[in-house]
Amino acid sequence: MGYFDDEENVKQYIRMAAGCDGGFLIDVLRNHLPDGSKILELGMGPGKDLLLLNEHYEATGSDLSMIFVERFKKLHPTIKVTRLDAIAMDTNERYQGIYSNKALCHLTRDQLQISFERQARALKPGGVALHSFWHGDGESEHQGLRFVYYREAALKALVGSAYEVLDSERYAEMETDDSLYILLRKR
Repeated sequence: MGYFDDEENVKQYIRMAAGCDGGFLIDVLRNHLPDGSKILELGMGPGKDLLLLNEHYEATGSDLSMIFVERFKKLHPTIKVTRLDAIAMDTNERYQGIYSNKALCHLTRDQLQISFERQARALKPGGVALHSFWHGDGESEHQGLRFVYYREAALKALVGSAYEVLDSERYAEMETDDSLYILLRKR
C-alpha cells in the first residue's frame, strides 16, 4: 500500500498543501505551450493545479492514488481524470504537454529516468514537459513517503536523449531557492 492509498494521509496532505499551487509554473509553461493544447498532469493530488491548467488547456489529471482520483471526480465530474502510474505511463493517449508539480520527487532516480523515457512516448513530436522538484541533494523520508532532491546537473543527466532542455531554474516555494523546475521539449 502506498502512502496516498491511506485516507488519513490524503486528508493530512490536502491540509498541508492548502496554500500551495503551481500558478507560477503554469505561467512558465504557457510561454512554451499554446492555450488549448492537450496536456496531462502527473500526480495531480487534490487537483489544484489541474483546475488552473484547465483554465488554459484541455487538461487531463492523473494520479496513482485512487483516493485522489475518486475525490476529484466527485467534486469536478466534467474534468477528465484517470489513475496512472508515472513510471509505467500506461496510456495510449498522446499529449502536447506533460506537467507535474513536485509529484515526481517521490520516485527514485532510476524510476525518474524510466518515467522520462516513457513520457516521451506519450508526448507528440515537439511537445513539452514541465516538472518541478525540491532542490538539493540526497533523499529523505517523511512518514513512509520518499523525497528525492535534485540539483540542475543531476536532473539534466536523467532526462535522456529524447528531449532538449529548454530551461531549468531554481525558485522559492517556501524558502529561497528551495525548488527547481525543468522544461523539456521532445525532439
